[in-house]
Amino acid sequence: MPTHEVTNQVPPLVDFNAAAHPALLAGLRREGAAWAEPELTALGRVAGSAQAQEWGRLAEANHPILHTHDRWGHRIDEVEYTPAYHELMRVAVGHGLHATPWTDDRPGTHVARAAKMLTWGQTDPGHICPISMTYAVVPALRNQPELAQAYEPLLASREYDFGLRVAATKRGLIAGMSMTEKQGGSDVRANTTTAIPTADGTFRIVGHKWFTSAPMSDFFLTLAQAPDGLSCFLLPRVLPDGTRNPIRLQRLKDKLGNRSNASAEIEYDDATGWLVGEQGRGVRTIIDMVNMTRLDCVLGTTGGMVSGLRQAVHHATYRFAFGAKLIDQPAMVNVLADLAVETEAALTVALRLAGAVDRGGEQEALFRRLALAVTKYWVCKRGPVHAAEALECLGGNGYVEESACPASTVRCRCCPFGRVRGNVAALDALRAMSSQPMAVEAVFAELDAAAGASEGLDQAVIRLRKELGDLDDIQYRARRLVETMALCIQGALL
Repeated sequence: MPTHEVTNQVPPLVDFNAAAHPALLAGLRREGAAWAEPELTALGRVAGSAQAQEWGRLAEANHPILHTHDRWGHRIDEVEYTPAYHELMRVAVGHGLHATPWTDDRPGTHVARAAKMLTWGQTDPGHICPISMTYAVVPALRNQPELAQAYEPLLASREYDFGLRVAATKRGLIAGMSMTEKQGGSDVRANTTTAIPTADGTFRIVGHKWFTSAPMSDFFLTLAQAPDGLSCFLLPRVLPDGTRNPIRLQRLKDKLGNRSNASAEIEYDDATGWLVGEQGRGVRTIIDMVNMTRLDCVLGTTGGMVSGLRQAVHHATYRFAFGAKLIDQPAMVNVLADLAVETEAALTVALRLAGAVDRGGEQEALFRRLALAVTKYWVCKRGPVHAAEALECLGGNGYVEESACPASTVRCRCCPFGRVRGNVAALDALRAMSSQPMAVEAVFAELDAAAGASEGLDQAVIRLRKELGDLDDIQYRARRLVETMALCIQGALL
């Protein structure tokens, strides 16, 4: 007789369409990018395929390896990735998830790109980091028109061309960023890296960077102290004459998940940098880049929510307990409904913010400035809670890596502090309210459009106005205030 007959186990979740979420498709149409639905659907089929899901597993399981020297002792400072990582990057770049929207004049291009990020990010979150950096670098680079003219077309190219070579000879480029230092972290004004001007117009960069995303990128945006103050610079890994820029990779970070993407500590050993924007206005120059990465933090966490919800529903659909399928048990129905509502709220606000990028104009810019800060705080805070609930739906099966749920949990945990921590995000929202009071009015205009639809929402908006009318000890109340505003925005949109 067989002693090990397996029953009541859930079949693998593969060969599904990762774009098949009603709120995602509705948001795509509502925000003006219905034309992108065929390509999004095609990408969703690839993302949900057994092949792509396996690429994601392999990329996370086989960590990048740092090679500081070759076998003859020459300094090379290169990172080796598993082939699955390059397959993921190839698809992401081929579908324009990086800088392509900046060179596409169709309406809704940033919304289309956001929907693709929400879809393809369900394969593996790590490789999305250099994709996000490449997207975000373009607005900053445009502060130096000659650099933008030379490199923006290659940053937007849909060809993934890996390897350190002269940028102008490649078919496509990837960008990273290198801002923070050991003594400062998010306080980038504490940077001590120096930039000394030379006779040829370049700068010699010397210093240490504590957290550098995607160290095999072709370029990095970085901050350094120039004679006239903290400034922004573009540093190529390979100089135009074909020599390696002396950017030394000291070690890779041993991170909490998200390991498919290498993050490094680096030294600028008299490296060459090109000024971006004006001297002394480095923070102002990179602020557009920072805002774009915040949007991608929202997209990354929301993609994790979509994935976690799908895993939970799939498991509950097939698993029996106490005489019935889990999907038919009232307690489980409530949990799944809560997960679904939270996911839809995050999807809706994420696509609304992407739509604000597309539409432009002063009112949309004001709304995006504040709404993005509060949404980044709230969605990324809710991500780990959502992931933990989704994991619980799988019971004991959810606590082993093979289920894919732990990976989703880690992804949602990484997003809150991978870019901007909760306190920093909340204080940034207060700063936006203070420096741009009209941004507050832009948010309330959005909330007023939903007045009368829900008594609970109306009361929350009244409380929010009262909170904003009292500036005493406002920093102590920052997180609660930002949470209330974020919930009001989500409620109004839903």
